[in-house]
This record gives sequence, structure tokens and C-alpha cells, in this order.
Amino acid sequence: MTDKKVRVRFAPSPTGGLHLGGVRTVLFNYLFAKKHHGDFILRIEDTDQTRYVEGAEEYILDCLKWCGLQPDESPVVGGPYAPYRQSERKALYREYAERLVMQGHAYYAFDTAEELDKNRKEIPNFQYGQAYRDSLRNSISLPQHEVDALLDAGTPHVIRIKMPADETISFNDMIRGHVSFETNQVDDKVLLKADGMPTYHLAVVVDDYLMKISHAFRGEEWLPSAPVHLLLWDYLGWKADMPQWAHLPLILKPDGHGKLSKRDGARLGFPVYAMTWFDAKTGELTPGFRELGFLPEAFLNLLATLGWNDGTDQELFTLAELIEKFSLDRVSKAGAKFDFEKAKWFNAEWIKKLNAESLKPKVKAVLEEKGITINNDDYLLTVINLIKDRCVLLADFYQQAGYFFEQPKEYDLNAVKPKWTDAKTDFFNALTALLNSDQTALEAHSFEEAFKALMDEKALKAGDVMLPFRIMLVGGKFGPHVFDIAALLGRQETISRIAKALEAFTA
Repeated sequence: MTDKKVRVRFAPSPTGGLHLGGVRTVLFNYLFAKKHHGDFILRIEDTDQTRYVEGAEEYILDCLKWCGLQPDESPVVGGPYAPYRQSERKALYREYAERLVMQGHAYYAFDTAEELDKNRKEIPNFQYGQAYRDSLRNSISLPQHEVDALLDAGTPHVIRIKMPADETISFNDMIRGHVSFETNQVDDKVLLKADGMPTYHLAVVVDDYLMKISHAFRGEEWLPSAPVHLLLWDYLGWKADMPQWAHLPLILKPDGHGKLSKRDGARLGFPVYAMTWFDAKTGELTPGFRELGFLPEAFLNLLATLGWNDGTDQELFTLAELIEKFSLDRVSKAGAKFDFEKAKWFNAEWIKKLNAESLKPKVKAVLEEKGITINNDDYLLTVINLIKDRCVLLADFYQQAGYFFEQPKEYDLNAVKPKWTDAKTDFFNALTALLNSDQTALEAHSFEEAFKALMDEKALKAGDVMLPFRIMLVGGKFGPHVFDIAALLGRQETISRIAKALEAFTA
């Protein structure tokens, strides 16, 4: 840690859905900033206009809002270093690219896309760098008067960094420790494209400097770009202000072989995006954790444990606890395997952990989406308390709670009809008479005692009538204690359901 204020950033490209690895990067940035009383900045890196997808920026903002990871500065919130979209900062970058050319650290390259494709086809493992730059069309290989003429004519060109030969570049990663690179292995990356837009390499350095970013956390897939960025910080004279870096481990497929992708989720039947994403370009709809029925608390909790632990056996953490306990020292270098069953476990535990009042708006939305109108919130709270321990996803509340609001539309007849007898019909007719004989509120314990006494009187066993009674009330072999269900439904509704089910059972 340095003495300067902690300022971290998440800088996504608005090109598609937000992968759970991206949200984990947001989370680790956010936790670190809040633990050290710093700022979390959202910066939109929209310099690649060919890949820009309409609606993607709004989607990213909605995802962060759902997760409760609101930025202190962003394109929407604003802030002292606005604008926070790189496309609106375009004029800044050429100045720095041209400065690098003047210093001899970068150069103009006039090669066409066709010329470069030809080289890639003819030269195995072709890289635009020190091995071939002298034979290509650029301001290193061409005489100055020809370069000037090409620039004066407005010839399309890019600006590339000139990677030095035979140097070793090193830095200290906050997770990985000492990391070194040989410059001979790195090609001359494009810094400024022909359309005047910067590439990620130039923009990330310029913006991190101008926005006074103190720490930069990103996925380990960006590690190979580090030598280019290190040189740019040095060449632009900003090395003393360079943020401390941490390259986060990958989130791996369930088998541990390779980075988890959208295709893996589709193949294995689980989402990899925070929220459902509709791609306006392709028309493709990709499912998300929110729509599947995950709580944001559970989603963040499971992401926090992918590559981090606090050194104890604790698994459930509130956001406040994560802020308090988070430390990069406890982030693993190794990739973390994604386990969807464990993810569902987190959600089930958080459904149990949250009180009914917190769950009420979410459960209400699930039920109303299925056509169930909620007129009594107190009744809904009672239902939630009765069944929440049985739900894994929010969508489960429809099956587990729906029958409290509407009678079963169908019954598990296969579990009842093959063993149905006249004696069972007689029992339930007698039970109906018993319920009709008393008009006081139905109480679970006393009703259970009366039910069992009638069962003994009719010489029936629990196995004969308990399951049919459950199916009469809920439609299937599920739900909490059956007498709790009956008590909540009340006498008249229980009588009505017995009568309706008897017709189906005896048809």
C-alpha cells in the first residue's frame, strides 16, 4: 500500500453480456476500495466501434446495480475525471501517441490489412515486431521524405510501440509476486488505430494516469500485455505514478480444464452471465443468474469464494463482512473451478438467511409472473416463513408457495389411484364432517391429533391417508408439514380441496 488515495476501476467493453468473471473483477475492486476508504470507478472502454453492441453499456450498469456494487464515478454518476467513456476522450490519445513517436518509442505503420494478411499466410508465426519491422511499410523502414509524403497525403496508418530488443521487463504483482518478460517475445502492438481511436494498450495507460488510479486488478489473461503497459508508463514519464497491479486467477470450467465460457454454460445447463443478455446484433438470448432465480447476495458470495478465502471455514459472507475481511494476500494464483451445485447451495443458504420481509418483493414478483395476485402481504410473509427453507432458487417459490393462493390444477394421481379404496373415501368424508362440525380457527397441532384419532377409529395407517391428504392440498408429494398447510389454508379451503380431490381420485 502507498500513501496515495486508493482509486480502482473496472473498465469493460460494451460488446456483450457480463461474464461472472467480470463481476468477480468488479467485486474484488469494490471490496479493496471500500476496505481502504477509496473510490471505485466505472470506465467504459468503447474504443473498438466495430464490436460495439447497442444496449451493452446500459446492461453493464444494470448488472452492477443488481449486485449492489455501485460505482463512485461513472458515465452516469460523473466525477472529477470525466468523461468516463473512452470514445468521448478520443482527442486525448493522439497527443500521447505522437509524443511516443517523437521520442523514438513508437512509429507510423502504413501496411494495409491485405499486406499483413499476406505476411501471415506466407510467414509461419508472423509477428509485427523487431524480426520483420525493417522489411515492412513503416516510418522505421521508409526514408523520412516518403513518410512525410504519406502523412501529408492522409494515407491510412496506425501507430505502433517499438519494443526494445534484448531487454527483461519486470514488475511485482500483488498476487503473483515477481513477474518478468523478455521483450524479444513481444510484438509491436498497435497503440493508435487508423480511425484515430486508441487500442486498449494506450488508452488504459493514459486513462489510469489521468484518473489517478492507484491499483489495477484485472484477469490473468491480460498478463501478456503487461510488458507493453510497463514500457508505456516508463516512456511517457509516469513510472512513479504507475498503479500497483494484480492479475486475478481465471474461473475455470467445472472439470478444471480451461477458462469457463458461455458455450460451457450452454453445454452444461447453467448461466455464466450475471443477467440475461439479448444481443441486438445477433438476436441471441443468453440466460443470466438473476433470471434463473439467484439472489444478488448469493451471487456475490459465490464469486468471492472463487479464488479467495478468509483463512477460516466460513462460507457465508455479507457484503459488509467481505469488505472487512477481504485481502489480496488470500487470493489464489491458481484458477478456481466453477461448481454450479455449490452455486445453488449458496443461493439456498441465502434464501434461508434472509428474513421474509426482504424476500417478499422477490417472491411476490415470481408469483405474480405466474398469474397469482397477492392481496394480503401478511399472509404472504407467513407463507414465505413456512416454505423458504425448501427453496433453492427464487423460481422454486412458485411450486412451494403457489398452492397457498390457488387450488391445485392437477394431482399426482399415479401416487394415489392405484391404491385407492372405499375405506379411504369414507375416511375423507368423515374428516370433512369433522372439519364442518367446528367453526373455530384451524390449529395445526389439535387438527393433527384429531386426524390421527379418526385414522385409528377407521383402522387406517398413516401410510394410507397422509400422502393422499398432502396431494389433496398441494397437488404433489412436496411442501412443509401437511397440518401446517391445512392450518394456513383454513377450514373451508381445506374442505373444498378435499372435495375437489375426491372427485379426481374416485373418477
